[in-house]
Amino acid sequence: MLKIIIIFILLSFYSPALTFEKKYIISKMKNTNNLSFNFIQTINNKTENGACILEYPKKIYCEYDGVKKKIIVSNGKSLIIKTNNNNNYYIYPLNRTPLEYLLDKEFIISKIQILEPRVIDEKYLNFKIFENNNEINIFFDKKNLNLIGWQTEDVYKNLSVTSISSVKINQKIDKRKFKLPQNN
Repeated sequence: MLKIIIIFILLSFYSPALTFEKKYIISKMKNTNNLSFNFIQTINNKTENGACILEYPKKIYCEYDGVKKKIIVSNGKSLIIKTNNNNNYYIYPLNRTPLEYLLDKEFIISKIQILEPRVIDEKYLNFKIFENNNEINIFFDKKNLNLIGWQTEDVYKNLSVTSISSVKINQKIDKRKFKLPQNN
């Protein structure tokens, strides 16, 4: 009788719906080569918005709206942040940023396979990933299981929350966008 009670308790914690949701998210990610989306990003109570093109593996091009017209580009190895109000730019090795992991769908898939999602406000699924002193939270809409954003710390250890919308998958993209500026 004790065995039956223990099995019943263990099964009550098992959720087949979440297993289906994980499988669907993984399948969708495996079939995604690139994403185009709008974003809103908040860092230290400062909000910026713009549009990005992400191409797996590890390439991204983002144009920020606003006065500075900031641009972020990764070619898969380096990350450049440039503002148009001056021609200066900052270059970082991609592997020193959380984007190293966010832009690697194989890494994300491998983590989702072993993690259990948290349900937040009955609206979102969250996968919390810890890797090399980085905490990365990835969020999916619970209804349609689409990626809706992530939360990380930036290179200066500021909390960065990015929400994405108007997502388009596997669009034809200009690969020249991921070309880094030449050193002067």
